[in-house]
Parts: sequence; C-alpha cells; structure tokens
Amino acid sequence: MSADLTWLLIKNNNSFLVKRSGVQFSAEAGNLLNKNSFKYSGLANNKTVGIEAAASGRGVVVSTKKSGVPAYKPSKAINKVTLTKGIRKSARSVAGLTRAGYRADLRKAALARVAAVLASQKPVKAAPKKAGKGIRANKN
Repeated sequence: MSADLTWLLIKNNNSFLVKRSGVQFSAEAGNLLNKNSFKYSGLANNKTVGIEAAASGRGVVVSTKKSGVPAYKPSKAINKVTLTKGIRKSARSVAGLTRAGYRADLRKAALARVAAVLASQKPVKAAPKKAGKGIRANKN
C-alpha cells in the first residue's frame, strides 16, 4: 500500500493519536517529534528513523525502517543499533545516517532527539549550598 493512501486512512483515527487542547500528537514508534503529520509519521512512511533511550539507561537506540520489505513481515523491516559512545559520536552517527540519502529532511529532528535523550540520562548534580550573607547568617 502506498504511503499516501496509508496516511489518508490513519491521519484522523489510529491508536497512537493523542488529541488535547486542539492539538494532535502521535505516540507511534519512529515519530521523532510526536507530531501527527505525514512527514514525521512512523506508520505511513516507507523509511523512518526512530530514536529512543537504551534499556540499560546508557546510550540511545537508533531504529530504521527498511523499504521494500513486505507488509506481512514487519519484524524484518526494523533495524536497531545501540549507540553508547557519548553525545558527539552518537550525533555524528545519526547525522551521517540521515545525510546519506536516508531521510535527510529528518536530520535536525533526529539530532535534537539524540541530544534530549542523552541529556536526560546524565545524573542531576546537587546544587551547592549557598552561603548566607550578613552578620546573623554567620552567627552560630
């Protein structure tokens, strides 16, 4: 089935659609910005890029959907790679993947998703205790 026909069928009704406050979002796999639009749809497009956190809590999993795989073999269509080398090397890998003729229009969104996922995995630093000012603050 063509991508355009699939989008026409699923754009208003699917199990991943979230409608709140007049805005439509989509929670499907392969949708980088979670927008309900044809460009970012992981269901309708033949080629998609998905980025999520690794199960180990360190790194990101980049999944790509191959085109040309029959619809009755969905598990064969997904290729997953785990990137754990840090933000610069992960970003370079994702940029190279998207730039090499595989959804170059999603490069900026993919890099933003990689940066957000890796930033969320960093431990939160405790804020240093501020020293009090004045005579009463120093009195013990």
